Amino acid sequence: MSQGSRTDPLLSGIRVLDFTRVLAGPFATMVMADLGAEVVKVELPGQGDDSRGFGPFVGDRRSAYFLSVNRGKQSVTIDLRTEAGRDLALRMAEQVDVLVENFRPGSMDRFGLGYEQVSARSPRIVYASVSGFGQTGPYAHRPAYDVIVQAMSGLASITGLPGQPPVRVGSSTADLNAALFSVIGILACLARARETGKGEHVDVSMLDCQVALLENAIARFDVEGVTPGPLGSRHPTITPFQFFATVDGYVVIAAGNDRLWQKLCDVLGRSDLAQDARFADNAGRTEHHTALEEELAAAFVAEPTAHWQQHLEAAGVPCGPVNDIADVVADPHLQARQMIRTQREGDVDVRVPGPPLKFSSATTAEIRPAPALGEHTSDILAQWLGLDGAELSKLRASGVI
Repeated sequence: MSQGSRTDPLLSGIRVLDFTRVLAGPFATMVMADLGAEVVKVELPGQGDDSRGFGPFVGDRRSAYFLSVNRGKQSVTIDLRTEAGRDLALRMAEQVDVLVENFRPGSMDRFGLGYEQVSARSPRIVYASVSGFGQTGPYAHRPAYDVIVQAMSGLASITGLPGQPPVRVGSSTADLNAALFSVIGILACLARARETGKGEHVDVSMLDCQVALLENAIARFDVEGVTPGPLGSRHPTITPFQFFATVDGYVVIAAGNDRLWQKLCDVLGRSDLAQDARFADNAGRTEHHTALEEELAAAFVAEPTAHWQQHLEAAGVPCGPVNDIADVVADPHLQARQMIRTQREGDVDVRVPGPPLKFSSATTAEIRPAPALGEHTSDILAQWLGLDGAELSKLRASGVI
């Protein structure tokens, strides 16, 4: 289908007021911006989102961190600590469909912008609160960062190599999981609000979200009575399903059934392994994984990654290279899927991941730069609230905006 026949982005017409900073909240609202929502980010005058100060920097000291999770938004600066600032924010909330915040629980209430206060003026609003531990429970008021949640959720305890200290996953998965669950909750509530006119408060806990994504670790613990630990790249119940060193790097294989196991042995020229009674089925291969890994490791290290990828693919064995980030950026498949995009930031082009959702007719929003601090304050306050130049000048002079 040609680009000209595509429909508008799916969230066109949805307005989002964004009181978030750093990662979990900003990533959630960026996903909504990618889907076409109008997202207005509210920041503190003169300071803004903490992540604006995170390096590395591009162009005129624009944070690569900030730009990577705030594209497509507009920035308005309002001091919520002032009565006039709180009044502006409440009036803005009346103009939107969604409000997202990730302050510590209770902070928005102290600003006069909690769910009860906002929904009293806008009953249809979908109000999402993203926090480390949620709005209720004994940990609710604790501060949290991704690494703390990775540790407390049990994720760190099953990540890394056996016998080694626990390690953090290489991306901020606890923040990002919470962001994606937030979007799911917001979209579900928007669908109901459209039918009933009644909004909802979505309470998203980073800890809850990370526990929800432990896959089968809790079920295995409950059934087996053994606390799961780190396994390196190995899968706990499917073998072989892991990374192996080659002459020039690493290859990953996933022989998820006996048929694929037979094909793998054929490619390796090790029919004797296929006939070994210890490795006859997946349960046996998993039970005797140490012995099997030694045999497979000795075979894979004899050839380069490209050799194994070519022959394994030809045989239908799921496999792939273990790419570094430079490989990912250059990957022809990802480029064909438009997953490596260029984002203009000032006078500099920065490559970033593109929106991963693809649709049959709808499109995602154009890749637009992250906003400068307060870049859209005057325009938004004039358009949404009807403030004139004199009113804006007075607010600016008093430090409210």
